[in-house]
Amino acid sequence: MANTPQARKRIRRNNRRAEINTARMSRIRGFVKKVETAIEGGDKEAAQTALRAAQPEMARGVARGVLHKNTAARKFSRLTKRVAAL
Repeated sequence: MANTPQARKRIRRNNRRAEINTARMSRIRGFVKKVETAIEGGDKEAAQTALRAAQPEMARGVARGVLHKNTAARKFSRLTKRVAAL
């Protein structure tokens, strides 16, 4: 257990950040899921629209430190290839 005031504050702060980061990742996953659903449905126009909405969300996740830059690039590349193949 934390003994110093500084360590107690870190625990409180880490818990707050974990909640925020969890919400951010959940939001990103939701945007990616919309793209995947449109791809499975075979709707190219909807998939492209969803992809355009998902890209800035993933970029924001990278900027906030929730996602690694290469992870976001890889996911976006794979989604783009799948949409183009429709």
